[in-house]
Amino acid sequence: MLGRAAERVRGAGVQAEVVLREGDPDTELAALAKDADAVLVGRRGIHTQGAELGPTAASLIKLAERCVIVCGGRPSPMRACAVAFDGGETARRALDFAARFASILQSTIHIIYATSDHSAGVQVVGAAEAVLSLQGVAFVTHIEPGTPGEVVARVVERTKCDALFAGAHVTRGRTSKVTVSHAEEILRHTDIPVVVQP
Repeated sequence: MLGRAAERVRGAGVQAEVVLREGDPDTELAALAKDADAVLVGRRGIHTQGAELGPTAASLIKLAERCVIVCGGRPSPMRACAVAFDGGETARRALDFAARFASILQSTIHIIYATSDHSAGVQVVGAAEAVLSLQGVAFVTHIEPGTPGEVVARVVERTKCDALFAGAHVTRGRTSKVTVSHAEEILRHTDIPVVVQP
């Protein structure tokens, strides 16, 4: 199986190195990822409402110190990139990463923030708007009520976004306690490629 995978990668004109390890897949992949720029993983059972996120992918999002790209049902031209933005540190890194893609591909970024308090939402997304304005990247802002997964799914469907960038963790309060963000919920609501920034 690894040999066939390496052939397909080489057939696309990319160098491939095959590694076989024993152990928990998420732990081993996270360890391998320390020497890479990103980790690409698939998901299970993609259908119209998204896909089941397998235990390896879900765990890898929490463990990996590198960007995790959860592949979608089909390749993406990344012409309309959604960013799930909550103002946190990892969301800002996701925004910066998306902006790099958008500046190269001349893409539009859709900043998405889920909140029932629209005026507070305007304050949160203002930082994202400022970053993208300074970089000359086209953007549209969406502030809508609902859970992050639901809101992202709605906006992605409505705008036909073909890639999503999100943060893996957020830092809350003065204690700097790190908690898992809504990246997993968002992944379950969409079948487009999702780039999760640590």
